Amino acid sequence: MNQDINTEVHNAFEVIKEGGIILYPTDTVWGIGCDATNPDAVAKIYKLKQRAETQSMIVLMNGEKMMYNVFKEIPEVAWQILDLSEKPTTLILDDARNVAPNVISADKSLGVRLVKEPFCYKLMERMKKPLVSTSANISGQPTPMSFKDISPEIINGVDYVVKLNQDKVSGKSSTIIKLTKDSQVKIIRK
Repeated sequence: MNQDINTEVHNAFEVIKEGGIILYPTDTVWGIGCDATNPDAVAKIYKLKQRAETQSMIVLMNGEKMMYNVFKEIPEVAWQILDLSEKPTTLILDDARNVAPNVISADKSLGVRLVKEPFCYKLMERMKKPLVSTSANISGQPTPMSFKDISPEIINGVDYVVKLNQDKVSGKSSTIIKLTKDSQVKIIRK
């Protein structure tokens, strides 16, 4: 049974502000998340996923204000892509700041996705910070398309499991597009 969204936002927020990690439904697949500005929390996710810190993770944001807090310059084409995208789209942009260093790639880029999905959106409104999002699997294993496909290792390894949409099967992961400051566009994942 799905709990009330506001209760779940409250519960998740309480865990995140203490540096915990959560398992939650996103606009695409189930994700493992934490406060994107907390390096210790980010490190917990890498450890749980058994993933090298050199493989960066993406962060979710809930609007322009948050985007400009993390990226000083956002190419115009980024907004055009977001306006035209019919499905969830992750943009990899250059020169991220104001987030945990271990969430940023070696080339100083960071993948971001603007989300309108109600749970994620409301949670970020409470956090006033971006939310890390990485697929709910051990690195190298297939991405689970529904809650029931998530391994017990992951479920037991997080500090809180959000009790929403556990019966929903998601479509697929987001499209990923890399944009450089000189406006080069490269599609990483369709």
